[in-house]
Amino acid sequence: MTAASEPARGAGSQTHRGATGAKTSAAATFALVFGVSGLISVLTAILAWLGLVLGIIGIILGIVGLKMAARPGVTGRGVAIGGLVLSILAVLIGLGLAAGITTFINNEGAVDRLQQQVDDLRDKLD
Repeated sequence: MTAASEPARGAGSQTHRGATGAKTSAAATFALVFGVSGLISVLTAILAWLGLVLGIIGIILGIVGLKMAARPGVTGRGVAIGGLVLSILAVLIGLGLAAGITTFINNEGAVDRLQQQVDDLRDKLD
């Protein structure tokens, strides 16, 4: 080991273990968690409704996290912004998917074509 790679020793050295630093906002962290899980849920399409709910919760937590990050001694502004962006994306994709499914279901011609394709596939398997 060289002298440069060894930790400083002596009376003047301080460790950061005892030092209290700024804490990351819990709301910001949860906003990021809800944003990521909401986006993943929406992208599966089967759990889109769950992703929509998680995205809405993530938006609320992201806003709270931004307000908490403005306090002295609290960090997490970037985490809150990331969670907010992912949550907004989850909500927008979820709403778009819901609108697309609703439009498809209300279109009788599209449902009839889908039913015909299912019947054709069933006949091929028999």
